[in-house]
Amino acid sequence: MSTKPTTTDLEWTELDRRAVDTVRVLAMDSVQKVGNGHPGTAMSLAPAAYVLFQKLMRHDPADAQWTGRDRFILSAGHSSLTLYIQLYLAGYGLELSDLESFRTWGSKTPGHPEYGHTVGVETTTGPLGQGVANAVGMAMAARYERGLYDPDAPAGTSPFDHTIWAIAGDGCLQEGVSAEASSLAGHQKLGNLVLLWDDNHISIEGDTETAVSEDTLKRYEAYGWHVQRVEQLPSGDLDPAGLYRALKAAQAETERPSFIAARSIIAWPAPHAQNTEAAHGSALGDAEVAATKKVLGFDPEKSFDVSEEVLAHTREALDRGREVRGEWEKSFAAWRTANPERAATFDRVRAGELPTGWEEKLPAFEAGKSVATRAASGKVLQALGAVIPELWGGSADLAGSNNTTIDKTSSFLPAGNPLPGADPYGRTVHYGIREHAMGSTMNGIALHGNTRIYGGTFLVFSDYMRASVRLAALMRVPVTYVWTHDSIGLGEDGPTHQPVEHLAVLRAIPGLNIVRPADANETAVAWREILRRHDKGAPHGLALTRQGVPTYEPNDEAAKGGYVLFDAEGGAPQVVLIGTGSEVQLAVEARERLQADGIPTRVVSMPSVEWFEEQDQTYKDSVLPPSVKARVAVEAGIGLTWHRYVGQAGRIVSLEHFGASADGKVLFREFGFTAEAVATAARESLTDSAR
Repeated sequence: MSTKPTTTDLEWTELDRRAVDTVRVLAMDSVQKVGNGHPGTAMSLAPAAYVLFQKLMRHDPADAQWTGRDRFILSAGHSSLTLYIQLYLAGYGLELSDLESFRTWGSKTPGHPEYGHTVGVETTTGPLGQGVANAVGMAMAARYERGLYDPDAPAGTSPFDHTIWAIAGDGCLQEGVSAEASSLAGHQKLGNLVLLWDDNHISIEGDTETAVSEDTLKRYEAYGWHVQRVEQLPSGDLDPAGLYRALKAAQAETERPSFIAARSIIAWPAPHAQNTEAAHGSALGDAEVAATKKVLGFDPEKSFDVSEEVLAHTREALDRGREVRGEWEKSFAAWRTANPERAATFDRVRAGELPTGWEEKLPAFEAGKSVATRAASGKVLQALGAVIPELWGGSADLAGSNNTTIDKTSSFLPAGNPLPGADPYGRTVHYGIREHAMGSTMNGIALHGNTRIYGGTFLVFSDYMRASVRLAALMRVPVTYVWTHDSIGLGEDGPTHQPVEHLAVLRAIPGLNIVRPADANETAVAWREILRRHDKGAPHGLALTRQGVPTYEPNDEAAKGGYVLFDAEGGAPQVVLIGTGSEVQLAVEARERLQADGIPTRVVSMPSVEWFEEQDQTYKDSVLPPSVKARVAVEAGIGLTWHRYVGQAGRIVSLEHFGASADGKVLFREFGFTAEAVATAARESLTDSAR
């Protein structure tokens, strides 16, 4: 039986109400069965998630990767059941048994949503605020994608127009990353982004008055967002009609991102648990679950009780999805006919392929010249930008230092921005001094698909990005970090800006590839290999020098991560010197000294430990012969990376303390990064290996 709709647009039936209450019951039962989890938010958010998945979003549960779909991001990832239950009801492939195995080994329903693990999950969320920034990145990517493939279509008419929907909680908005990303979204006027705030006033420590007293809506107004508030029903429940009106109004606002505050009561309508901090992260208990089921009109003796009628009703999302995707495919086919060249580009990019002949555009650098690897990287980007239109990026207000400007005449900025080169579809992104947001929005851009993104800052400020870098590695998304000023070689800025532990810390992240090229030609090979590896799905971090370093002859074997740069003369190598980045030159100079003393010495450049470890053992042994026990590794950072390569008799020339403020050459000399120090370490290693 239908109830009278509260708007002319929203049809809200008794089955819809029953489906929402079913969501609440499933949330309670799933947490109760496993004994841990977060039931309260999933209960209170049930109407909002249901309205999105069943009434508003353009999606097809039968094709979760459909290009024309809207995206949904649950930033409040602890409330994973908010998403899982909608995926189950809509027909994405989750079934009741998956909810019954919530948070258990091997289940499709882990504690927090994981990209690539559960169909319909667009990003991995858990660390609060990351999802907000991911959503901002997806909205940026959607705009850039439209610019690549359909820039001239009137607003709302392109097959590439779609909406990014996100739900955030109080915790998400307290984390600084969401503030940075929200500021960026307002500045970029991302009218395709809608963020719903679950304003439930509860966190683990109780009422949010313990920590927050700001006017959040005014904050978002100040960022340049369109803001609305949805009032509760007299019962305390969320109002589906009010939510629908607000969400539709937000979708219609195309000049600004939209922020909707929805005051909810956590764990509504549990008689005793609602509006308590306990309901945030604990099972409600058998008695409270039973009491709540009675309130909702469910049998307290039954668990995971879903009526066939409710499920049939919600699975109509499959029919609606098929219909809306069919309509989209017609518009997409018309676009193809009208835009054959852009369609060919789209097909190439979608397939993960690069343009024919792109490698021929890579610059080669003259051996013997001194070139900073950051400068070489900039030349590579400018050369490739002309032939790889899907490649775009920028830096956290350090473009002149990071050399990340791919096109000086084109900036990714909204219509109306007064700066020269401002273009809603521009190539160069100005993230501002927002490393947190840059890392997380890059994840969202990569997850959105159909473009290739990079972003730069100083290596020392990778600290600010670490949470998003870790998530990129966890999700295996192909983002590229251009981290410059990679050692004490940056000089006078001093220890606050001089990375010491950063290379080792970043190499410790599983799935992240760190590439520290020795010279300009290795830098070009590194970029080539990163672009080739895009579809393998691993993030890459380039660690590049501020100072000039000698340029050697090009060697494609740099793509293997480690290779013989200069081999021993006068016999088999007696000692192997391993270097990365700006310290390779020290190994080369030390080799000359050792060779002059009659010690056959091999220099191995190892720009990427991770790439080297991918090679078969035969190749690795050919580079680092097991029979050669005398080895030295040299890198201007802590030595944690190198113990496994130098062995018991080996030596590591490293920096086990912070830097200082002085000219880079002075610091290298004072801290023992000299060819003589490397040669001395090699002699000591030779002595030890002979014992």
